[in-house]
Amino acid sequence: MRSMIDHISLAVVDYAKSRDFYNRALGPLGYSTLMEFTSEQIPDLPQSHVGGLGADGKPDFWIHPSKTPTLPTHLAFRAKTRAQVDEFHAAALAAGATCNGPPGIRAHYHPNYYGAFVIDPNGHNLEAVCHTPG
Repeated sequence: MRSMIDHISLAVVDYAKSRDFYNRALGPLGYSTLMEFTSEQIPDLPQSHVGGLGADGKPDFWIHPSKTPTLPTHLAFRAKTRAQVDEFHAAALAAGATCNGPPGIRAHYHPNYYGAFVIDPNGHNLEAVCHTPG
């Protein structure tokens, strides 16, 4: 299944701390930092640096530092298995997130909606979700 959204970018207060958090929290979903650029490398870059995280060689989640971070938002990342959802939740908590809903079925969405929610260090509600049975 393809998504219509190619990538998303968030402004964060502490770039290095956020990059490390997202690498740890999203690692179980196959995400890691795939690209980083600085304004020294790209003079037209509107921030001092940016980082693109993604899976399978495609950065689709970008972060950059800002004194005014993106207002808290909800981002849901697709997991291939329910075990990945569980691993995401544990990794995010270990990386400094707070629980906003433990792993489990959310039948009000559909019978196989298995998700977990955390609040990241920037106040964003992150979710990992698997839509397949068992």
